[in-house]
Amino acid sequence: MPLLGCYDLTRTGSLPGSDGCPGSRSGSYTFNGSGDIKEVALFFQDNITVKNWNFNLGLRLDGYNGITTSTQLEPRLGAAYHIKATHSVVRFSYARTMETPFNENLVLSSLGCNDPVVSALMSTLGACSATPLSPGTRNEFHAGLQQAFGKYLTVDGEYIWKYTHGAYDFSIFGSTPITFPIEWDHSKIPGYAVRATVPNVHGLSAFVVFSSVAARFFTPQVSGIGSTPEGSTVFRIDHDEVFNQTTHVQYQPWKNGPWFGFTWRYDSGQVAGQVPCAGGNCNNGPDGTDSVVDFSGLSPDQQFQAGLFCGSVHATPTTPISASGLCPASQYGSTLLKIPAAGTENDDHNPPRIAPRNLFDVAMGDDNLFHGERYKLSARLAVANVTNREALYNFLSTFSGTHYVSPRALTATISFHF
Repeated sequence: MPLLGCYDLTRTGSLPGSDGCPGSRSGSYTFNGSGDIKEVALFFQDNITVKNWNFNLGLRLDGYNGITTSTQLEPRLGAAYHIKATHSVVRFSYARTMETPFNENLVLSSLGCNDPVVSALMSTLGACSATPLSPGTRNEFHAGLQQAFGKYLTVDGEYIWKYTHGAYDFSIFGSTPITFPIEWDHSKIPGYAVRATVPNVHGLSAFVVFSSVAARFFTPQVSGIGSTPEGSTVFRIDHDEVFNQTTHVQYQPWKNGPWFGFTWRYDSGQVAGQVPCAGGNCNNGPDGTDSVVDFSGLSPDQQFQAGLFCGSVHATPTTPISASGLCPASQYGSTLLKIPAAGTENDDHNPPRIAPRNLFDVAMGDDNLFHGERYKLSARLAVANVTNREALYNFLSTFSGTHYVSPRALTATISFHF
C-alpha cells in the first residue's frame, strides 16, 4: 500500500508524489497516544451465621473512567452448610463483576485504527476496528464440597462457571513483539479443581491436585486492532487444558530427621498457537488441501521449535522439513505437538494442542542438621525434571510466544537460621 511505503526504510531513493507521503524520503513512524484510567469502588459486605449455615452477602459499585466509561452495580452471595454427622461442608457462591480492559497498550488498541498508518498496516492482516475497548460484565458461579474421611484424608472439590460479555484476550501488532488487548463478544469458561490431602501419618504426607478448564471465546471481535479467526464462531485460547494434575509425596522417617520428597506433574496439553494442518479449520497455507499441509508460513526455526517432521525429515533451526513448503498429511507430524488428523481439526472441539507430558522432581533435605534450638543449619538438594524430558509449555502463544519446559536442574541450598 502506498501509505505504508512512506515508512519502508528499504526505500532509499526519493518517493513519488503519488504516494502522498509526508516527506520526500521514507522515515520512521511514531505513534503518539495517551490516556488516563481512573477507577473507584464502593462496597458493602456482611457475614451471617445461622446454626449450620454461613452466609456471605455483598454489594459493590464499580466506576471506570478511561478511554470509555462504565458504572456497574454488582451483587455477591456466598453460602456454606456444615453437615456435622458426615464431616461435610457444601458451599456455593455467585458474583457479578466488572471486567476492565488490560491497561498494557490500551491506547494503541482502542485508538490505533483511527490512525491511517496503523489502520493500513492492520488491514493487511484483517479488519481493523475503530471501536475502543469497554468494560465487560461477568457472571461467576462456584459450587463446592469439602469432605473429611476420618483423620487421614480430606477432599475439597469445586466446579466453576464464568460467563463474560465483553471478554478480553491479547493480540500482536503485525509481526512485532508489541502486544495489546482485544475484546471478543463473549466467553464461557467452565472448569473444576480438586485437592485431596493426606496429613502427616507416621512421617508420611501427601497431596494430589487436579483440574480442568475450558476457555471458549466467541466471535465477533468487537474492539481492538487485529483480526478475527477465520472459519469459526468459537475458538479456544491457549490456557484451555482438558486435564492436569500434581502429586506430591513426602516422607520423614523420624522426627527431626532428614526428609525425602517426590513430585509428579502431568499435563494433557494446552491449546497451541497457529499450527499448520490439513482440512477442518486448520491454519493451512494457500497451497494446502485436505490431504496436503502447507507449512510455508512457519520459518525453519519455528518448525524446529514445534518438532515438525515430514516423513523421515525433521526440521532444524535452518532447514525446513520440505523445500517446497508442502508435505502430504499422511507423512506430516510433530514430536512436541498433538496435531489433529487430516480433516478432523475443529477450533472448538479438536484444536491443535501441546503434546501430553509427565515431569518428575525429587528432593531431600534436613531442616535442622545439628539439632540446635537457637541456631539451626538446614540443607536441601532438589532435582527438577529428573528424566530431562524435552517438552513444550506453549507454541506461538499470542502473548508469551514459545516456551519449553526447563531442562534437568540440580539445586543445592544451605541455610543458617538464627
